[in-house]
Amino acid sequence: MEEVAQAHALHPGQLAAFRARFLAGARGALERPQPRRVFESVAGAIGDTPLVRLGGTFGERPVYAKLEFTNPGGSIKDRVARHLVEAAAADGRLSPGDTIVEASSGNTAAGLAMMARLGGYRCKFAVRSRTSREKLQALRALGAELELVDASLPPEHPESYNRAVESLVRDTPRAYFPDQHNNRENNAAHYATTGPEIWEQMEGRIDCLVAGIGTGGTISGVARYLKERDPAIHVVGVDPVGSIFTPYFRTGQIPAPGPYLLEGLGDEELIRCVEWELIDAMVQVESGEAFRAARRLAEREAIFAGGSSGAALWALEQVVPTLPPGSRVVTLFPDSGKSYLSTIYDDAWMNERGFLDD
Repeated sequence: MEEVAQAHALHPGQLAAFRARFLAGARGALERPQPRRVFESVAGAIGDTPLVRLGGTFGERPVYAKLEFTNPGGSIKDRVARHLVEAAAADGRLSPGDTIVEASSGNTAAGLAMMARLGGYRCKFAVRSRTSREKLQALRALGAELELVDASLPPEHPESYNRAVESLVRDTPRAYFPDQHNNRENNAAHYATTGPEIWEQMEGRIDCLVAGIGTGGTISGVARYLKERDPAIHVVGVDPVGSIFTPYFRTGQIPAPGPYLLEGLGDEELIRCVEWELIDAMVQVESGEAFRAARRLAEREAIFAGGSSGAALWALEQVVPTLPPGSRVVTLFPDSGKSYLSTIYDDAWMNERGFLDD
C-alpha cells in the first residue's frame, strides 16, 4: 500500500479513502438503471457531459471537473459549433453549399467540420502551425480544407493567424465566418447549456469556478449563468505565459505577446468574447507546467486529457489551498489526450523542449 501511495503522491490514508469512493461509485454505476437516449444525428448527442470528483489529487476536498472530451467530436467546442451553425442556418446567414471559414486551434474546427458534414456545407480553416498532428489528421478526415499559419508571426503581420482567416473569408465565395473569438453567440452556447448543467450537477452549491480562457466563450457564458444565480461565486481564469490576457486583466495594458506551446488557451490580441467583468482573478501557467499536470491527471485520476485540462489542474493546485476548507470548486477539462499523443504524451517531444525531469 505504501509503495502505491508513494507512486501516486498520496498519503496511504488518502489513497484508501479514494479507493473506497471509487469502488462505491463503480458499484452504484452498475446498480443504477442507465437511461438510453436515441438521437436523429450525432449533433443531438452534444452536451450533458459528466462531472467527476478529483479525489486522487485533492483528497477529501470537494473539487470537480466536467469531462467535455466526452462530447461526440471530442471537445467542449462541439457545443459552440452546433450553436453557431444552427443559429446561422435559422436566420439565413448559412445555406447548404456555403463554406464555413474559421480560425481555430483545432477543436472548434472539428466541431464545425462535423456540423458541416451534417448540414451539407464545406469548411475551410486557418490553423496555427503548432497544432498537433492528431488534430490536423482528424480535420482532414472530416473533409476540412486547412491553411497552416506560422504561429510565430506577430498579430500585425498580414499572414498571422487572425489576419489569415480574414484573407480566407475574402477569397472564398459564399463564405460564412462564425468568428468564434468575437461573436458572443459563442458565449450564449455555454450560457444555454454548460452553465445550467454545472448548476444542476452541483445542486446549486458552488464556491469557485476555475476555467481556461481561449476565445473566452466558455468562461464568460458559464460565469454569467452561475453568477446570476449566486453572485458570490468566485471565477478564476487560466491562460498561458506568453498570452496577453493576464497582464491586461491586472494592469489594463496590452503587452507584447510571447511564444507558448499550449494549444487552445490565450491569445496575442484582445478579443470581444471575453467578458472581463465576470472574472475575479487570473492565473498564468507555463506550457511545460500545463503539460506535466496533464500527465499527473492521467496518473492520479485516470483521466486522459489535453494540455488545457492540464492547465486547469495546475491552476486548481494553486487556487484550492487558498480557499476556505470545504469550498466546492468546479473546472472543465476541454479535450482528450488522444489529440496530443505526438506532443504532450511523447517523451521525446517533451524532452526536446526541456519539459521532463531527468
